Amino acid sequence: MSNPPNYEVPAEMRDLAEKSVEQARKAFDSFIGAARRTADTVQGSTELARTNARDVSTRGFEYAEQNVNAAFDLAQKLVRSRDMQEAMQHQAEFVRSQFAAIQAQAKEFSGIAQSAMQQGAERAKSAMQQGADEARKAMEQGQDAAKNAVHNARDAAERSSH
Repeated sequence: MSNPPNYEVPAEMRDLAEKSVEQARKAFDSFIGAARRTADTVQGSTELARTNARDVSTRGFEYAEQNVNAAFDLAQKLVRSRDMQEAMQHQAEFVRSQFAAIQAQAKEFSGIAQSAMQQGAERAKSAMQQGADEARKAMEQGQDAAKNAVHNARDAAERSSH
């Protein structure tokens, strides 16, 4: 049996391969970092949406409580009315004040909802843009590392064959 020839890999080629691996690792780390930052931003957007939903819900309960209390106040005034004319005055006053209150509540509610949607859209847009930019940068770094590795390997192969 003959032993296969023992070819030694030149130190220069090993150094180039090691540098290529390091460059690829850095590009991958950059890509993973970008992905994690994007995930964190998306999670922040989710938290913002949850907070906004809680605020809207809380405000809705506050409005309901105000409106029910106003109705109880009216009922109390009606049972204390001395005559039909006074009862009708209380009823008319209630309708006017509730109409104004409901208009103000609707305006505030729509402002809260619009603000929440705008914040969510801005944050989502920012997260997507940031993620795309960082992914593109990481891909470019990876491509550059791969090109350098191929170029360095060719150079080393040419030098070792001479």
